[in-house]
Amino acid sequence: MHSFKIRFYLLLLFSIAGLQAQSKKYSIHTVAFYNFENFFDFNNDINTNDDEWTPTGAQHWTEEKYQQKLKNLSKVLSEIGTPENPNAPTLIGGSEIENRGVIEDLIKQPKLLNFDYGIIHFDSPDKRGIDVALLYQKKYFKPISYSNIPLIIYKDKIVIKENKKEETESDEPEIISENNRVFTRDQLLITGFLEGEEISIIVNHWPSRSGGEKASSKFREEAGKLNRKIIDSLQKINPNAKVLTMGDLNDGPYNKSLKIALGTKAKKSEVPEFGTFNPFEEMANKGMGTIAFRDSWDIFDQIIMTESFIRPDFESFKFWKSGIFNKSYLIQTSGQYKGYPLRHSQTEVGFSDHFPVYIYLIKEKN
Repeated sequence: MHSFKIRFYLLLLFSIAGLQAQSKKYSIHTVAFYNFENFFDFNNDINTNDDEWTPTGAQHWTEEKYQQKLKNLSKVLSEIGTPENPNAPTLIGGSEIENRGVIEDLIKQPKLLNFDYGIIHFDSPDKRGIDVALLYQKKYFKPISYSNIPLIIYKDKIVIKENKKEETESDEPEIISENNRVFTRDQLLITGFLEGEEISIIVNHWPSRSGGEKASSKFREEAGKLNRKIIDSLQKINPNAKVLTMGDLNDGPYNKSLKIALGTKAKKSEVPEFGTFNPFEEMANKGMGTIAFRDSWDIFDQIIMTESFIRPDFESFKFWKSGIFNKSYLIQTSGQYKGYPLRHSQTEVGFSDHFPVYIYLIKEKN
C-alpha cells in the first residue's frame, strides 16, 4: 500500500507539471533559407550573364515560364514550417537571384502578398550576376542596418577586404582589376528587431566547387573565416549578440569551412561561449540532404546560430528545432533523377535543385 501511494503521488505530481507546461504559450517564428536556382527574369540584361535565360537562349526562358517559376517559388515559401507554425516564414534568405526586380515580382504573388514582405538586396560582383537577399515580414521584423561585405579572393592568393556600403539605387559593386580574382557573392549582413529583440542575420552563397572540391576548398574556408570575423565583431559590441548565418555554403556541415573556419559544433553541449551551433550536422550524419549528386546526398543549405540562441531558457527568442522542407511535390518522380529535387528542364518548369531549410525560434509569452 505504501509503494502504491508513492506511485500515485508521483503520477499526480508529473500530471500537474505537465498541465503547467501545457499552459505556457509561446511566440513562434520560422526562419528559412532557399536557393531559388537560376531565378532570372526573361529579359536580356547586358550587365548580367543571363543570355541562357532569355526567350532565344538555351533555356528558351519565356515570360510564361518565368511566371510559372514565380508561382512555384511562392507556393514553397508560403508553406515552409507548417503546420507547426501556420504563418509563413518571418525571415527568408535566398540565393541565385538575378536582381531586385525578380524578388519584387515574387512577393507580389497571391500566396505571399498578404504577408507584406520587405526586401534587402544588393547587387554583387558574382560573374554570373546572381545575388543573395533577405525577405522579412514587416509586421514582425524591423531592420535597422544592413550592408554587403565582399569576399575578395584570388586564385593564387586570398585577401579578405571588408567594405560596407549602404544600399542605394545607384550603388555599383566594387570591381578590383586583378586577373586572378575569383568573383563571388557578397555576404549580406542585416541587424534588426524581431518583435523588439535585436538579432543579426548573415545571408550567404559561398564559392562553388568549380574545379573540384579539394582545389576550391580554400575559397569556402575563407568565406567561413569572413563569417567568423563578422560574428566576432558583433559579439565584441555585444557579448550576448544573437546571430544567425544561413545560406548555400557549397560544403557539408563536416567540411573545414564550417568545422574549423567558422567553428561549428553539432551538439549543444559542445558549444562554447561565443561559439556556433549547427543543427544540420546531425541530419547530415543520418544521411539526410538538401542536394543530391551522383545518388549521394549532402546538406549544403544550412542555418547556423551563435551560442546565445541555445541557452536553457525561453524568456527571449531561442532555437526550438530545425528541418528540411522536402514535400513530395518538390521531388522528381521519374527518370534518371527520380527522388532528386525537381528542377527546371526543357519540358517542365520546376522548383530548384535544392530543398529549403528552416528553423523555429520561440519565446515564452508573459
